[in-house]
Amino acid sequence: MDERLSRVRREEIVAQFADRSLLVVGDLMVDEYLYGSARRISQEGPVMVIDVVSDEFKPGGAANVGNNIRSLGARVALVGVVGCDDIGRVLRQTLADWQVDVSGILEDSSRPTTRKTRIVAQSQQVMRVDREQAAPVGEATTRGLLEHVRRILPTVDGILVSDYRKGVLSESSARSLIDLARSLGKPLITNPKPSSARWLSGARVLSLNQVEAEELGGGPLPDSDDALHRYGDRLAASMDVDTLLVTRGSRGLCLWLRNGEYHQIPAHLVEVADIAGAGDTTIGTMALALVCGASDTEAAELANLAGACVVRKHGVATITPEDLLHAV
Repeated sequence: MDERLSRVRREEIVAQFADRSLLVVGDLMVDEYLYGSARRISQEGPVMVIDVVSDEFKPGGAANVGNNIRSLGARVALVGVVGCDDIGRVLRQTLADWQVDVSGILEDSSRPTTRKTRIVAQSQQVMRVDREQAAPVGEATTRGLLEHVRRILPTVDGILVSDYRKGVLSESSARSLIDLARSLGKPLITNPKPSSARWLSGARVLSLNQVEAEELGGGPLPDSDDALHRYGDRLAASMDVDTLLVTRGSRGLCLWLRNGEYHQIPAHLVEVADIAGAGDTTIGTMALALVCGASDTEAAELANLAGACVVRKHGVATITPEDLLHAV
């Protein structure tokens, strides 16, 4: 554990989670797992036949961000789109059963619910099948989504935009979200793709992974501390954000603040079972810690710990307050 965030301070922040609420806006997905065994080759062609013995369904994308926030004990409302299909209805009902506010999830008959189906045999993923429509949602749907944001935003402590470039976010809707958050004094934390990041300039926090940061910054992250400091400062200034967070896997996190501060937070040494969804856990924890009054560095250190907790679990997973409190 990084000594800058003491156990006592960690407990103080986590104890406030149950009293906080966040609005999550973005691309809702379903992560589906089919587990089985591969014992023979198909007579129809040179491919394995997987005998499925069990399946598993988990919220993905922005729904996974919201699910992580819920699992940490906070209240969460989701705004996004699903198709008029069975899997979309199952996703909505599952989230509602978990006490997530799903009133902002709209159905769109022109697109399927985004679903990623992973086929696993002998503990190895052998195939992934994606069903999605990444074209922008229609104007009427966008108006409906923004209306829900206007209604819900005054009742929550902050807004988190989780963009996977599946059509929910556009440049105009991103600017509307920024303006709404500013008008109500609500912090906006965002985890976009490079192609949509500049739409969200002016955000409280911009979170990227290393590959995304390098694409947005126009080159690889430097090795030396001084050069890395300057690189992040330039990128944060060009994005006009208060805080730039870059996750670097086994190298931990880097954090650049508008006041010129720069921090490297080393990764926790853990046995990694699965990195799927770790970014969702990290940004969800960061946002929740910030609305609990944590400083940027405290929130980033707690988010770093959350990421270490979740990668020890298989599949797209969530963590609990107890995970954070008892992690060493």
